[in-house]
Amino acid sequence: MATTLKKLKDQVIVITGASSGIGLVTARMAAAKGAKLVLAARSEDALQQLTEEITQAGGTAIYVRTDVSKPEEVQRLAREAISKFGRFDTWINNAGVSIYGKLEEIPVEDMRQLFEVNFWGLVNGSLEAAKHLKQQGGAIINVGSILSDITAILQSIYSASKHAVKGFTDGLRMELEMDGAPVAVTLIQPSAIDTPYPVHAKNYMEREAKHAPPAYAPETVARAILHCCVTPERAVVVGGGGKAFISMEHWTPALLDKFMEKAFSKQEKADYAPRPLHQNALDKPMGALEERGNYPGHTRETSYYTEAITAGSSGLRTALLLGAGVALAAWLGNKSKLGSSHDEQEEIKAAAFHDN
Repeated sequence: MATTLKKLKDQVIVITGASSGIGLVTARMAAAKGAKLVLAARSEDALQQLTEEITQAGGTAIYVRTDVSKPEEVQRLAREAISKFGRFDTWINNAGVSIYGKLEEIPVEDMRQLFEVNFWGLVNGSLEAAKHLKQQGGAIINVGSILSDITAILQSIYSASKHAVKGFTDGLRMELEMDGAPVAVTLIQPSAIDTPYPVHAKNYMEREAKHAPPAYAPETVARAILHCCVTPERAVVVGGGGKAFISMEHWTPALLDKFMEKAFSKQEKADYAPRPLHQNALDKPMGALEERGNYPGHTRETSYYTEAITAGSSGLRTALLLGAGVALAAWLGNKSKLGSSHDEQEEIKAAAFHDN
């Protein structure tokens, strides 16, 4: 059965992880375009504040405090959406947490809790959404990461969870297609995004965590998500830099490993001490309507790569993919010869990735 998605102004959209970062920006952007929203997160005060902000601006929103790792709370989220609006049209699984540090130094209990949120929370949301959308049609949008295809050193357990998200999302898509269900299932794969993600992470490193360059604005992801609310897509990578890294993983994985070990591991650490270990979103809610994080460099407000692939032909997509892969390979291969400053390296990468 063909999947036909409604215009944003006619949709009811459920967003998990709506109290900060990508989820928050997506909620504000969707509300501005006329969508009715059902906002979910663990941070009730932040959700209440966001709901009041949207309604005072003329939009329509409700909130449901939800811990996505608990199936019964996700089921309640769906019931509340249907009770208020009679349906929902798109379900966005965005809630997530992270851990920084070496695997040998991270307690297994923390790893399990991360999977409860990042993987099982997404499974809970996807299955609940599919149960309802199979009847009327709609979209399930799962926020994975470029780390669904590669692994970031010192973020290994987070990367593992996002690998699992990709596998589940692909399997769910195929099963719904096999059943003829009118449901679009999309994997969104952001590159490094300037959100509170690093400072909300549980950090076992000796310094505060930060994103390695290049980093993109959360608006780049929100625009991609809203595009997929109305246009069925299999997967969308946000950021040419991220697509280039995925290409490297495919074509020259050993070279990418060396880059991770020698350069990326240093770029993930700020030059100041970490906040106390107990201040993290793995163990307690930390959403406070914060869109941006602690990225110290130039945040790229636009991804020309992502804008092109969400509007362009398959031929253009292929050309952009090959170009990004070749550019990153050349940059990595010549990095040791450049002798350039950090800022100069940033400029080289930005040019290679076709993004500003």
